[in-house]
Amino acid sequence: MRLILADIDRTIMPFGDTVVPARVREAFRAAAEAGCAVGPCSGRGRDWISILFDGDEPCYQTNIATNGLQVSYGGELVLERHIPAEMVARMAALTAEVPHAGLVWFDGAEPKVVAGDMEDLKVAFPRYGACGVYVPLPGHDVVKANAFVAGDDAATRELAELLTREIPELDFDVPQRGFVNIMPAGWNKGAAVLWLVDYLGVASQDVFVFGDAENDLSMLRAVENSVAVANATPDAAAAARWHIGACEDFAVADAVEALASGGFPFTE
Repeated sequence: MRLILADIDRTIMPFGDTVVPARVREAFRAAAEAGCAVGPCSGRGRDWISILFDGDEPCYQTNIATNGLQVSYGGELVLERHIPAEMVARMAALTAEVPHAGLVWFDGAEPKVVAGDMEDLKVAFPRYGACGVYVPLPGHDVVKANAFVAGDDAATRELAELLTREIPELDFDVPQRGFVNIMPAGWNKGAAVLWLVDYLGVASQDVFVFGDAENDLSMLRAVENSVAVANATPDAAAAARWHIGACEDFAVADAVEALASGGFPFTE
């Protein structure tokens, strides 16, 4: 078995697209048919994965969602971690004090805003802002939550740094301008990849991960065969061992098809 995992946004799905391209899904299906465990490793929640793959199940029966908080294999959820309700309340209070910032948690695929303004969420993440609703603070632990700010890269990083200082029980990273990922301290994509490798008993040399951004750094550093697309950030490119073409050119699809056929499509 080979385990092949790829970030979604800007790694296999070009910016502005709302569904993973058919070319990529075709490659993922070919890998699954060849006996590979293949799927996304994304910050998106588990319920969003099927939406983004247009219900093409063979492409995501294996997946890591919510930056590692949800792990699925064979279509079944095999691991799930949570963010305590008390920490959601603390983050909501902190973000409410930052201009144009806020906090959203997810009930399945539905974004629920507990701090901040929906118009600011529409700026930070238009698709979530378009379907979000205002709700009170949850009285239970949650799987996925994100801080947001209608601002530039500097404002986004300042928000992440504020949350990091004030809530050391959680980790925060910046996948894109305006949006901040939230994980339990010490848990991330990389930790989830290693957990899944152990769960499946896959040989380390047969694990391949593809990414492009800051929230991919942990997985790019976790395994030997880490791959960055040409449009990756400098940090992501530096963390990866191998480098391929751009997301828009379906470079990951080409590499996955080669791996599925038993090849090794990477060179120094």
